Amino acid sequence: MDDIREITPTVHDLGDFKVRRVLPSRPRTMVGPFIFVDEFGPAQMETGKGMDVRPHPHINLATVTYLFEGAIHHRDSIGSSMVIRPGAINLMTAGKGIVHSERSPQEERDAGPRLYGMQTWLALPDGKEEMDPAFDHVPEAGLPLIEDEGASARVLMGTLWGESAATPQHSPTIYADMILCGGSLPIDAEADERAVLATEGQLTLDGAPLDNFTLYILAPGHAATIAGNGRAMLLGGEAFATKRHVWWNFVSSSRDRINQAKEDWKERRFPVVPGDEQERIPIPEVPKTVSYP
Repeated sequence: MDDIREITPTVHDLGDFKVRRVLPSRPRTMVGPFIFVDEFGPAQMETGKGMDVRPHPHINLATVTYLFEGAIHHRDSIGSSMVIRPGAINLMTAGKGIVHSERSPQEERDAGPRLYGMQTWLALPDGKEEMDPAFDHVPEAGLPLIEDEGASARVLMGTLWGESAATPQHSPTIYADMILCGGSLPIDAEADERAVLATEGQLTLDGAPLDNFTLYILAPGHAATIAGNGRAMLLGGEAFATKRHVWWNFVSSSRDRINQAKEDWKERRFPVVPGDEQERIPIPEVPKTVSYP
């Protein structure tokens, strides 16, 4: 696969489940607008337990949550409250600043939650980094399903295989969930930057086997084919001309802006999350997500 570059994940063991992160990395910070790519699970948690991501801030980015199994209750500082389940997508635009929490709903805790899915961050483009924060929940009906013999793909963002998702875009973006059952799918070559991440099964790209959880970055213009039995995500979009910096939960073209966000969180100048006001994640001394030179 001479036209394909591989990035192996960094694994964070959170006890009840594992998170595998492929972006940002030393070899590559972004693919299109995607600057943070996490895959978590699959995990079966004990009865009474659940995901509890306490309120924390973001700036100059949009988060995208998509589940294969389970449910997550999202709350944020602009008043959004939404439980996401498989088939739908959540897009939270941080812009000039937002705070949110993610927790397992009580009914999931009572049953023993399953957790399996993707969370990605999209850098906001020049001129939109400080836009007003927003939240969009797009149900399954707004995410077209393309089906062929032994293969299907759900378009989550952008236009792929002639179908367009209803999910808002701040810059040209492609994102899709591909399920292969012995068939194959062509990988459209139109986007500036593209990558494939297999999450389960045994898949091939142009006939070469894929390692699950490794990010395969395709060369521009390379028309690839994915085949086999399993599941994979396709992601990418328009390349950014301006560098983005990452520190903890903050993304920006300006290091000064990130430093301001650090101070704002320390000094409690960010808004609170209605319904989840009692807890917060303190700013770390050494964050796990940082820019690379």
